[in-house]
Amino acid sequence: MCGNEALGEAAILAGVDAYFGYPITPQNEVTAYMSRRMPEERRVFVQCESELAAINMVFGASATGKRAMTSSSSPGISLMQEGISYLAGAELPAVVVNVMRGGPGLGNISPSQGDYFQATRGGGHGDYRTIVLAPSTVQELADCMPLAFDLADKYRMTVIVLADGILGQMMEPIVLEKKPRADLPPKDWALTGALGREQNIVRSLRLGEGLLEQLNYKLQAKYRKIERQEVRCEQYELDDADIVVVAYGVAARIVRSAVDAARDEGIKVGWIRPITLWPFPYNQINMAANKLRIFLAVEMSCGQMVEDVKLAVAGKAPVLFYGRAGGSVPTVEQILEKIKQLTISAKKAASV
Repeated sequence: MCGNEALGEAAILAGVDAYFGYPITPQNEVTAYMSRRMPEERRVFVQCESELAAINMVFGASATGKRAMTSSSSPGISLMQEGISYLAGAELPAVVVNVMRGGPGLGNISPSQGDYFQATRGGGHGDYRTIVLAPSTVQELADCMPLAFDLADKYRMTVIVLADGILGQMMEPIVLEKKPRADLPPKDWALTGALGREQNIVRSLRLGEGLLEQLNYKLQAKYRKIERQEVRCEQYELDDADIVVVAYGVAARIVRSAVDAARDEGIKVGWIRPITLWPFPYNQINMAANKLRIFLAVEMSCGQMVEDVKLAVAGKAPVLFYGRAGGSVPTVEQILEKIKQLTISAKKAASV
């Protein structure tokens, strides 16, 4: 299956009750697929009049305790930021898929990783976070969907699945299976009718003295818990590495091929792939920096994740960057050449 259709079917297997979307390339296959499959499953599909409508319909469905999602691409996700902030303020679970394209502006329809800041820094107004999952294969993209819904329900917050145009469009063999839901807290906050109980109120507006501050402190405590419990990353060939390359998503697949090619030439290089971009694997990268190494961040952008890599390394080692922007994709050969240049620089520094 192509990635866009695979994530749609995986969401259905994960129990999504309602999908709200608006077409935009390169994720149109998600909306088209859900327009057929959701009615077949007797669930809700709405093609909305805009991305603003879509995210606010997600708010409404989530407020009733249903599993709700939307998907879009970079400019459309920008339009959803106010609604995502409202979801955070109301502590409502939601899943948002961003199949990134080149920017800024309308940009182009080529794959990019230029939305890292938007996804990992909240994106909208206020002190809030979203969990961000960054798959690198179609299988992992499908596997991320039940995880995304479970994390959203567990922590009552938005989970973003951050893919790009390559991952959405490419076809790979996958295994789809319905997995049991995690042991999740009851949705006793949901608007399900108040007969026989006190009414529930879902809102993000808090005008009383100190009420909004209390909410913010509650959210921050939740985010610290997530940082302790939900970090996911993959590490490869680190034991004897002199150079560590950090990359995520499709870029990480290209990097792994470059790392293997460098190893074939006797260059000691390893690789760290963040799977959660927030919470970011700061501790894992910091531990890798305890041995004197050079770090190279590779991204399909002008350099966004590299700032988190620098924070993680905390001055223990040099952190360099290589990227392609505006929908351009780095090649294995380009990354390998960068690794070779760093090897030469490291040898010269060691000799001095």
